[in-house]
Amino acid sequence: GNMSSRKGLNSACSVHEYTGSFVGQSAHFKMTSVCGHVMTLDFIGKYNSWDKVDPAELFSKAPTEKKEANPKLTMVKFLQVEGRGCDCIVLWLDCDKEGENICFEVLDAVLPVMNKPRGTERTIYRAKFSSITDTDICNAMNHLGEPNRNEALSVDARQELDLRIGCAFTRFQTKYFQGKYGNLDSSLISFGPCQTPTLGFCVERHDKIQSFKPETYWVLQAKVNPEKESSLTLDWDRVRVFDREIAQMFLNITKMAKEAKVESVSKKEKVKQRPLALNTVEMLRVASAALGMGPQHAMQIAERLYTQGYISYPRTETTHYPDNFDLKGCLRQQANNPHWAETVKALLSEGINRPRKGHDAGDHPPITPMRAATEAELGGDGWRLYEYITRHFIATVSADCKFLQTTISFSIGPEHFTCIGKVVTSPGFTEIMPWHSIPLEESLPHCEKGDLFPTGEIKLVEKQTCPPDYLTEAELITLMEKHGIGTDASIPVHINNICQRNYVTVESGRRLKPTNLGIVLVHGYYKIDAELVLPTIRSAVEKQLNLIALGKANYHQVLEHTLDIFKRKFHYFVDSIAGMDELMEVSFSPLAATGKPLSRCGKCHRFMKYIQAKPSRLHCSHCDDTYSLPQNGTIKLYKELRCPLDDFELVLWSSGSRGKSYPLCPYCYNHPPFRDMKKGMGCNECTHPTCQHSLSMLGIGQCVECENGVLVLDSTSGPKWKMACNKCNVIVHFFENAHKVRVSPETCDLCDAALVDVDFNKAKSPLPGDETQHSGCIFCDPVFQDLVELKHAAMRHPMHRGGQGKRQGRGRGKGRRPGGRLNPKKPKDKMAALAAYFV
Repeated sequence: GNMSSRKGLNSACSVHEYTGSFVGQSAHFKMTSVCGHVMTLDFIGKYNSWDKVDPAELFSKAPTEKKEANPKLTMVKFLQVEGRGCDCIVLWLDCDKEGENICFEVLDAVLPVMNKPRGTERTIYRAKFSSITDTDICNAMNHLGEPNRNEALSVDARQELDLRIGCAFTRFQTKYFQGKYGNLDSSLISFGPCQTPTLGFCVERHDKIQSFKPETYWVLQAKVNPEKESSLTLDWDRVRVFDREIAQMFLNITKMAKEAKVESVSKKEKVKQRPLALNTVEMLRVASAALGMGPQHAMQIAERLYTQGYISYPRTETTHYPDNFDLKGCLRQQANNPHWAETVKALLSEGINRPRKGHDAGDHPPITPMRAATEAELGGDGWRLYEYITRHFIATVSADCKFLQTTISFSIGPEHFTCIGKVVTSPGFTEIMPWHSIPLEESLPHCEKGDLFPTGEIKLVEKQTCPPDYLTEAELITLMEKHGIGTDASIPVHINNICQRNYVTVESGRRLKPTNLGIVLVHGYYKIDAELVLPTIRSAVEKQLNLIALGKANYHQVLEHTLDIFKRKFHYFVDSIAGMDELMEVSFSPLAATGKPLSRCGKCHRFMKYIQAKPSRLHCSHCDDTYSLPQNGTIKLYKELRCPLDDFELVLWSSGSRGKSYPLCPYCYNHPPFRDMKKGMGCNECTHPTCQHSLSMLGIGQCVECENGVLVLDSTSGPKWKMACNKCNVIVHFFENAHKVRVSPETCDLCDAALVDVDFNKAKSPLPGDETQHSGCIFCDPVFQDLVELKHAAMRHPMHRGGQGKRQGRGRGKGRRPGGRLNPKKPKDKMAALAAYFV
């Protein structure tokens, strides 16, 4: 039939409408989507303030609420607009616990506006599917079930535990240590019930490496010459000895014998088993170890391949194909790909092998290719991951690899030696996975028991025991899975977090090396309460959460019991923090000894030190006060000018020549002076009525892209003048090479923006008639229109949303919203106009 498509009101989700039949009746369908979780859990109001609330209150007293996960998407409003007047809802969210949780978030938004059911009529349906193929979709539509409330509750419990426990520990230790040390180089000293044990594994390996003492050992290496030209190296049955004199004795005894006698020859056919079907953890391991992709990156690519229909659902713990799985159908789709067409055609003609019996976790079938693809279609990492998934699938239905292993035992004097050779008899699955193939070896000579061969060189080789290497991501994933830390979905997130927090760095070979901060934290936890870092307690919590999902445990009881345990641990941790502090003192410098003098304190008029390490801040050692600063940019003194309110010297923050810059008072930035200001606002948002750096004096007009922002003149930007929005990353370049640009107290009659006075040098004036001065509105004045250019700030950090670089904005210069002029009612004066933006 016909289908119409349109963008939803949030522009992020499309709505597809068509007519068809549903439960035997004609129906009008609306199909749309969400972007991940609709809601997120957070503390209410004051409990989000680090300064006003004791972290201990977060365990029980602090109330939580569900907020929109991304308010800009207005997802709840969008769902209600589309769901209004609907009779039934069919939920097609991912078929895992997170997906089940999102089902109920959608229902909470939509049910109040849907038509009320008549009597006991069923209106909520849940589709269960594992891949986006015609067969799977039709099958799911014909067997609709209901959403699982228990699975959704287990996710709610995990979210609340992680929020309360993580925030309490993180806030306490961040404030405590950043208030004392200046070179921690991490903006957040975070704790997480899964994140911290993950870091613990990395530090445990680091400690083994540090405490390792190499030992010297000796190996007896003998060669025999079965033929004149060839020699065979034998392995000593004793393997190695750690005493030099004993090793020398064995060498002397062996050298006395001139011949090696064959004691036995055995031949055995051995099998290298084909792999089990692919689950998430194995895919992440291979992606890291063989493809060089981090787990987070690999998961994002797998999700993209899934949503495009190339592979089945990538989050699964199952390694066993269900009995009704169409293995041949999947295989046929790969018959024309030049990389494996021959292998696939041979399997289809000779008959496939039944895959090995793996583990059935009861969630989704293993990860399988769902349709053919080419490298040109998927490109780069997408193709590399798809190729591995496809080769792995073909290998699961191929034959095992068979080889003949020949073992020859020799005696040289009283000492025994062995030589092993392998010959492949049937390559099986190693044809499609050549990296698993048996390496080619020199063929062993034909011999029988009792044969004698002349000995060649016999020598002692001196070697040393080696320490283990740092954990690879693949090894860390294995440990996390073994100890039940995180789920197949969250493992990549926890590994990514410890990298982001500067607790570990990713070295060559994707090995994870702990930083000083990561090591000290873990040692501190061990010193105070080892259970905070050991995997045992989190593993027990995960088991409880699984019981909630299965309906075997009470949600409230599990929550209450776990929070009670961690609350006690938190109080003990706070009381014992001196133990961790002793370790910190050894590795990090106190605030007073860090940083360079930059600007003067308004209280004591002595220089404060600028600490550049994350999080950058100013510290006055005389007053013992620390002032946080905007991050991800450079800070310098601003012309030695002072704030009229507190006498602190102003500093200038800049994100670079193509980005934004604005002055700020360190004291006002941390202690907002006016009621309409919040912590973290610079002079470009300050509502002081007369200060020459404030929004009142430099604000020009409403931002052309965001709702609440004001475009503020950057008075440091000349001669490449610009104004920047004080909320978003819009930048307007104007009046290049102007001698002076000043914001006038007058406003435009048409759009209420402040007028601008511009003074050009005579030689470079772009003004008509060689004029050097002009006053007008940058939005409405025709003389200014060609001198204004809208861009987006190049930011140093992904937290600044929006475009990058030199992207053109809407319409060169005019800066108006679509549909005409800026239209607030004209206020009495400019101060009122600017105040209106903050009310």
